[in-house]
Amino acid sequence: MISLKIPSRDVIPVSSGGVGDEEGPRELKMSARAIKLAGIEVAPVEKKVISNEIRMVGKVEFDETRLGYITAWVPGRIDRLYVDYTGVTVNKGDHMVYLYSPELLTAQAELIQALKTVEALKRSEFSSVKDTAQQMVDAVREKLRLWGLTKGQIKQIERRGKPSDRITIYAPMSGIVIDKSGLEGMYVKTGTRIYTIADLSQIWVELDAYESDLVWIRYGQDVSFETETYPGEVFKGKIVFIDPVLDAKTRTVKVRVNVPNPDGKLKPGMFVRATVQAVVAAAGKVMDPSLAGKWICPMHPEIVKENTDNCDICGMPLVQSESLGFVVPDAIASDPPLVIPASAPLITGKRAVVYVEVPGKEGTYEGREIVLGPRSGDYYLVREGLSEGERVVVNGNFKIDSAIQILAKPSMMSPEEGGPSAGDQEKPAQKVEEEKIEPFNVSDAFKTQLDGVFSAYFEIQQALSQDNFKGAQENAKKIDEVIDAVDMRLLEGTPHIAWMKEQEVLKKGAQDVVGAKDIEGARSAFIQISDSLYTVAKRFGTSGAQPILRFHCSMAAGGKGAHWLQNKPGTENPYYGSAMFKCGDQVETIFPGPMEEPSGEHKHE
Repeated sequence: MISLKIPSRDVIPVSSGGVGDEEGPRELKMSARAIKLAGIEVAPVEKKVISNEIRMVGKVEFDETRLGYITAWVPGRIDRLYVDYTGVTVNKGDHMVYLYSPELLTAQAELIQALKTVEALKRSEFSSVKDTAQQMVDAVREKLRLWGLTKGQIKQIERRGKPSDRITIYAPMSGIVIDKSGLEGMYVKTGTRIYTIADLSQIWVELDAYESDLVWIRYGQDVSFETETYPGEVFKGKIVFIDPVLDAKTRTVKVRVNVPNPDGKLKPGMFVRATVQAVVAAAGKVMDPSLAGKWICPMHPEIVKENTDNCDICGMPLVQSESLGFVVPDAIASDPPLVIPASAPLITGKRAVVYVEVPGKEGTYEGREIVLGPRSGDYYLVREGLSEGERVVVNGNFKIDSAIQILAKPSMMSPEEGGPSAGDQEKPAQKVEEEKIEPFNVSDAFKTQLDGVFSAYFEIQQALSQDNFKGAQENAKKIDEVIDAVDMRLLEGTPHIAWMKEQEVLKKGAQDVVGAKDIEGARSAFIQISDSLYTVAKRFGTSGAQPILRFHCSMAAGGKGAHWLQNKPGTENPYYGSAMFKCGDQVETIFPGPMEEPSGEHKHE
């Protein structure tokens, strides 16, 4: 009987017969006791329709199609502004501006003279002359209409029989005055903007979607979102536009949502957090079964009808939902995607590998490289490498890979060469080059709020280094809570987007630690927390008086190596705990503040 010592300190007895002549180079045969000790669990590769929740952030904006402008249609002087500050609610037809215009006086005189000519020619025997006079009246009326006079104003001029050099301009729509550009006594030219009016009965919500999430987002999807102003109240809308251009700085795409706002609760500028529930069909397509066979407006997806018709809002002809990329339910049911649990693959850079239970060989597991599609919640879509019904290892896969390396077999995590032998485990790690991350200039108030995040992280690191699984999970819950307490309103622009991205990674890593089945799973999740928090420290800086130390262990992550952070010197390895407590190198010192500092001396414990 051969015994293997792996990082978790469990002794895994491999079945007798040594390495095994019948085993392939990527296979490992384990006894029933070894499988139990290692906690090996398998799950079937299956086809199923899955859903994914996409989270986005954004702001409430004006609906550009519901903006109106009051401009000077004739040159003149503003004698009076009836609305003299922004924020006033006006109704269509309300008087807004009293304008003096000499040109208007001339046009009115032309109208009055044309009317007198028509009256004088009533008894004329020449119909062509009367028609010409009437055409002159109609032409002058049209000119006055184009200059902004209403039909009532034109009739009043005709009844009065006397021109006026002043005109009242009325509101063309109902809404809120959001801009006042004119001043009393100011001379204006034709086209000068005086007021801007916004109809807030419907607004836009513009969301930032990361490029990695675009595969889940489609036109017409329902969106739910909340605001800080009304906590607990959920608002809904539909995606009507996805920007065709990616923002190269933030790596995000603008997604626009149309939202009814009849009571005016939603105000432009409000910050929102939104979610989209995406249902996945074969090849990762996103669909909405409720829209199958329906007719939709390309401009207003909230307009859905059973038969062909025109849009009630814009009058455009409706199109079939299938033409916009939606999948019909029959096609979904007949061809669901192939999926595996998210804990099954070992992902290293561009490669993804799984260990598959070998049919007909009890207790034998084979490493296999596969091609993954996008992740959807607790599942990964599989593009290539697996078939329905095969059974993949979902717990204990790191232990299998470590055991293969110790047996000097080629590891799936390091396919170019065999794994390190037991005698190599105490060799110093190679020097790790310091990463270059662009720092941001942020306020001290924001850096102070990050203290709680770093504090919770160091507690997790300490717990894992002491093999305290429950302690790591308890502190992972804390890090999830303190992240929510960070006030993102202290950031704007690119730093705001960058923090949102790291926040999602940190929360996901913390949740994975909490949900881990054993300490090995928690240590695996701790890697992404460490990498993300390192980026946070470099970009946003820290407010603490003590520097943060970065360590590296070349043995972690199945021999690929992994980093972690400490708030004190002396290696305390969270990935191996008491098994290799002092294994690792200090590779960098991050000093307080966002400036780039030279790395500290490399120390090997």
